[in-house]
Amino acid sequence: MNRLYPHPIIAREGWPFIGGGLVLSLLVSACCGWWSLPFWIFTVFALQFFRDPAREIPQDPEAILSPVDGRIVVVERARDPYRDTEALKISVFMNVFNVHSQKSPVDCTVTAVEYNKGKFLNADLDKASTENERNAVLATTASGREITFVQVAGLVARRILCYTKAGEKLTRGERYGFIRFGSRVDMYLPVDAQAQVAIGDKVTGVRTVLARLPLQAPEAAVPTETTSAAQAETPAPAQAAAEVVQSEIEAAADKVRNAAEQSLKD
Repeated sequence: MNRLYPHPIIAREGWPFIGGGLVLSLLVSACCGWWSLPFWIFTVFALQFFRDPAREIPQDPEAILSPVDGRIVVVERARDPYRDTEALKISVFMNVFNVHSQKSPVDCTVTAVEYNKGKFLNADLDKASTENERNAVLATTASGREITFVQVAGLVARRILCYTKAGEKLTRGERYGFIRFGSRVDMYLPVDAQAQVAIGDKVTGVRTVLARLPLQAPEAAVPTETTSAAQAETPAPAQAAAEVVQSEIEAAADKVRNAAEQSLKD
């Protein structure tokens, strides 16, 4: 267990909701008795929603950790809209009963944070990735691999909180954000990443490994010596034309020489 997790087990983001619910519950209880039951239910709900327990953090440098609790709804090749490159996309949907604090999936340096206004569609839908309110963190790992993780608001979620900015370093498992009341997180990884989860799997923030990403990118293919030699042996169009002209000149010279010899004999 990570004993150095510097956050309370009940996230500070929820203290106003929990405190307000508790005060209202007590007041309504004093005045109306059992009519206070809905207020107590809300207070208990807020208490469980804003929980933020410490977790064991895997230290495998190739492991991409799940930034949140939830259910896998997307595992596919897709276009990273923030880097305009092909990527492996893995999306985690969070319902209102999941832990909603976001943790860094890797040790990395934040290169940019991009916020986009949008709608509040059901976060379980694919179009939520491009139409809903969202906040993207673009980061680079210590070995130079580029990844993107995006907080996406949902049908009930109305507030995305992000506590990191460009130039800051994040360690794996470090808390960097929070989304209130139901949402999703999209991960865009290099195409050589190997997914370790499938659609429908339930994942636990920080504990679950979503994918394995090699520390170094694969080397680009280089032309073989056979191909280079074949290209070198192939004459260029200009060279071929010059050879044709030379052969025609030599043929004409032979005809002139033969004609001259014939006239001398006569």
